[in-house]
Amino acid sequence: MSGHTTELVVFALLFLLVSAMGFVAARWRRPESIESLHEWGLGGRNFGTWITWFLVGGDLYTAYTFVAVPALVFGAGAMGFFALPYTVVVYPLVFLVLARMWSVSHVHGFVTPADFVRARFGSPTLALAVAITGLVATMPYIALQLVGIEAVLQAMGISGHLPIVIAFAILAAYTYQSGLRAPALIAFVKDTLIYVVILAAVIYIPAKLGGWGSIFDAAKAKFDATPAPGDGILLNPANQVQYITLAFGSALALFLYPHSLTGVLASRNRGVIKRNMSALPAYSLLLGLIALLGYMAIAAGTKPVIGENGKPISNTIVPVLFDQMFPDWFAGLAYAAIGIGALVPAAIMSIAAANLFTRNIYREYLNKDATDAQEAKVSKLVSLVVKVGAVLCILVLDPQFSIDLQLIGGVIILQTLPAVALGLYTRWFHKGGLIAGWALGLAAGMWMLYLIPNPATGKTHFGGSAFALSNLGFDTKMTVYAGFLSLAVNLAVAALATLAFRAFKVADGEDATAREDYFADEGDPKVKELDLSAPH
Repeated sequence: MSGHTTELVVFALLFLLVSAMGFVAARWRRPESIESLHEWGLGGRNFGTWITWFLVGGDLYTAYTFVAVPALVFGAGAMGFFALPYTVVVYPLVFLVLARMWSVSHVHGFVTPADFVRARFGSPTLALAVAITGLVATMPYIALQLVGIEAVLQAMGISGHLPIVIAFAILAAYTYQSGLRAPALIAFVKDTLIYVVILAAVIYIPAKLGGWGSIFDAAKAKFDATPAPGDGILLNPANQVQYITLAFGSALALFLYPHSLTGVLASRNRGVIKRNMSALPAYSLLLGLIALLGYMAIAAGTKPVIGENGKPISNTIVPVLFDQMFPDWFAGLAYAAIGIGALVPAAIMSIAAANLFTRNIYREYLNKDATDAQEAKVSKLVSLVVKVGAVLCILVLDPQFSIDLQLIGGVIILQTLPAVALGLYTRWFHKGGLIAGWALGLAAGMWMLYLIPNPATGKTHFGGSAFALSNLGFDTKMTVYAGFLSLAVNLAVAALATLAFRAFKVADGEDATAREDYFADEGDPKVKELDLSAPH
C-alpha cells in the first residue's frame, strides 16, 4: 500500500467530501417534514431538469458499469459493446413508458411499480409478485456496487472487507437521514468526476500508446492469437443474435428496475422527463468511451490484480490501467470517481427496495392503516437492512457469484414487463393471465440459465446469459439472450391464459385508474394535492 499513498489520500478526501454532502442534503430544499415517502423516498417529487438528469444518469450508470463493461471488452472484445445499442434503445422506451407512469403515479400517489399494478389490475397477488420480483432483482444489483469499490481498493493494494463495511455504514447513515436528496446532491460530484476522468483518459492514454490505430491493432492481435467462441474484435455468426437480443432485452429490463422509476417519479413534471430522455443519450457517448478502456488495457499490457485464490480479478482492469498510465494524484481522482459512482446508485436502489417493502408488503398485509410517518420510518429501517444484506453478499459469497445473481436479476425483472409497461397502455390482460405468464416466464428463465455453462470458470450452470439454441433441438451454434426467450414465454402464456379466463368468464379485478390519469401534468387539479395516505 506504500506505493499508493497519494492515490489513497485523494480517494479518501473526496469520499469524505461526498459523505458530508450526503448528511447536509437533509437540509437541502428542506420541507416542513421529511417523514413521508413523498419526501424521504421521492425528494418531494419536485426535482427539475438538471437535478433529474444527474440523478437518473447517476442511477443508471453505476460503478459496476465503469469497471465491468471495459473488463468485458478486454476479455471478449466486440461482445462487450452490447451496452451501446442497449443504452441508445432504452431512452425512447423510457419516454413511452415512464411519462405515463409519472402522470398516473402523481394522480394516485403511487410510489412503486407494484402500487400501479395493484390499482390497474385490482390484484393484491399480482402486485405482491411484482414487489417481490423487484426486491429480488435489486438486492444483488446493490451488492455489485461494492464490487466497484472493492476493485479500486484492490488496485491500491488494500485487501479485506473492513473498508467496504465502513463505506456502506456511512452510506447507510446519510441515506437514512436524507433519503433521496442525498444521492441527488452527490450525483453532481459523481458525474462531473466521471466525465473529467474519461475525457482525460481517451485523450491522454491513446497519446501514450501510439494512437488509436496501435490500440486496435493490439486488440486484434490478442484475439487472433487466442481464438475462442464469441470472442474477437468483430462479432461472428454465432454471437450476433445474442448481441441483438441481449442489447434489446437489457434495454427492456433497465427501466423496469424499481430504482429507475424512483428517479423519474421524483421529477417535477412530464416536461422534465421529456427533456431528460432527449439529453441522457449523452451518457451513451460516455459509455462508449468507457468501453474503449478495455482495448487500451490490452495495448498497455495491463494485467488484472491476482486474487487470494490465485486467479485474476477481471474487474480490476480499469483501476490498474489508471494506476499504470496516470500520475498518482489523477489516478486517485479516477478511483474516487469509481467509488463515488457506487454510492449514488446504491443509495437509490436501497430506497427503491425499501419503498417496495413498505408500500406493497408492510402496508398491504401488515398495517393497512399506516400513516405517512410510519411508512417513512419502516422504509428507513428497511433501507438499512437492504444495505446490510448487500454487504453480506460480498462478505459471505464469492463476488463472482454476486455478478451471476445480477445476471439472473435481469431475467427476473423482465417478467414484470407485461403488468408494468404494457399495463400503462392496455387493460386487455386478465390478472390471472399475468400471474400465470409471470410464473412460467420465471420458470423458463431459470431453466435456461441453469443450462448455460461457463468453461472459463469451470461452472456447469448459471455461467452466463447466452442460451444455446441447440438446447431446443436446433442444429446451430447460435445463442440468444435467455431473458428475451423467457419474456416471450411470459407474453405467450399471459395472452393464452387471458383468452381462457375470458372464455370461462372468470372474474377480473377492477381498474382504479382512468384514461385521463395517464396524461395529467403539473398544474392539473388532480396533481396539485397528493394524498399519500389515501387507499391505493
